[in-house]
Amino acid sequence: MLGLNELKQTKVYQEAKEEGKLEGKLEGKLEAVPFMLSLGATIEQIAEALSLDIEQVRQVAQNSQSNQSQAD
Repeated sequence: MLGLNELKQTKVYQEAKEEGKLEGKLEGKLEAVPFMLSLGATIEQIAEALSLDIEQVRQVAQNSQSNQSQAD
């Protein structure tokens, strides 16, 4: 049976750890979109600044607008 140290050395563990880091970075970028929109940045500017796909930014912007409409 693998101990914790041995498990951390496996390729599966390393890949999962890297995937988690990438997902966390993407999530952080997507969370910044509504704030940047509130500052007056365009979808294209945000996509470029955060190295995101324009469609991703549009989707977050739409979700942000619908959430704000529901709160009002």
